[in-house]
Order: sequence, then C-alpha cells, then structure tokens
Amino acid sequence: MTERPKRHIKDAIYETYLGRLQRGEISHEDRLIDLAIAEEFAVSRMPVRDALMRLTHEGYLESTTRGFALPNLSHPQILEIFELRRLLEPRAAALATAELTEADLDALAAAVARSEQTLESGDVEALYAASEDIRRIWIMGVPNTALRETILRYIAQIQCVRLATLHDAASHQTLVDFHRQMVSAFNGRNGAQVELLFLRFVLAGEESYRRLHPDS
Repeated sequence: MTERPKRHIKDAIYETYLGRLQRGEISHEDRLIDLAIAEEFAVSRMPVRDALMRLTHEGYLESTTRGFALPNLSHPQILEIFELRRLLEPRAAALATAELTEADLDALAAAVARSEQTLESGDVEALYAASEDIRRIWIMGVPNTALRETILRYIAQIQCVRLATLHDAASHQTLVDFHRQMVSAFNGRNGAQVELLFLRFVLAGEESYRRLHPDS
C-alpha cells in the first residue's frame, strides 16, 4: 500500500492562516510576524515566509514594514470589488443552492438565528461572527472551484465594509433581513430567487457604504 505524501510544513502554515483569514479571525490591527509564527509552529522562519508570501500573492495579505497585514484598501478599490461581487456572487450563490446539504442548511439556520439575536442585543461582534459563518457555509457549497476561490479572496473588502457599516442601525437591519430571506431561499432550493436576492444584497451593501462614506 502506497503511503500518502506528508504535507509540507509551509502548506500547513498556509492553510492554518488562510482559514483564520477567511473566518475573520485576523483584523486590520493585527500584524503577522514571521518570527512569532515560526515559534508557534516550532519551525524556522523560511516556511513561514513562504506561506505568508503565498497569501500575499493571492491577495489576502500585504507586506508592511511591521509584518504582514490585511490589505488597506482605498475607497476606489472597495467600489471596484463591489462591482466584481455584483457580477460573481449572485451566480455563485445560485450554483450553491442545489449543492448545500441538510447539515449545511441546519448550520445556516443556526447562524441566522444568532444574527437575529443581535437586533436586540446590539452585539456587533456576534453579528460579524454569524455573518462570517453564513458566508463561509454557502461559499463552500459553490461547485465551481475557481469561482469559489475568487470570491474567498474578497475577505479584505468584506472586512472593510463590515467595519464601516455594521455599527449603523439601518445597515444592521438590512443584513439580518438578508440572512432571513437567504436561508428561506436556500431551503426552498430556489436558485433564481437566491440569485436575485444576492444581487439586491450586494447593491444594498454598496448603497450603505456610499451613504456612510460620501466624501471618500
């Protein structure tokens, strides 16, 4: 029996930090220092640098004088990514509709319930966490790998927009309403409804961002 090749440590570091980035566990204030990560994994700095540079080339990070960080997107860059999201996310979500399992739908329902609770609690961090869980679940259901991976690279823009809008009561309500409608559409396996709903949501997100940053 042929043994499976062992995964290289740089790949393990890459996958660990890719997951943390995609789950929103790294903020714009965080700096990823190769020496600290090398200590975390008990390795030399070389595989850490390789992993961080790969994440940089893929658009998840940028190199700074104080380590690696989430990209500091300009206002025009954020608007450009909104345009890409309008083009890609509705179709991706429609494709995911038929692929989501019953376990996925149950997980979505649980995350949406947490999202709804924040309307009363006002807990923005809980809303952020629920939103990230919801986004990750449906994106992982997208059967087109290239499309899925492209959308996952928007994490820096998603975080910028959330930080800019989630403390706004109207944006908070819009997001929770979208979560409710989205889980209903996914449960109904209605791809056309999902596609239209996601397009409306991205447009609403852009409108909220522009409203809160009129002079950017």
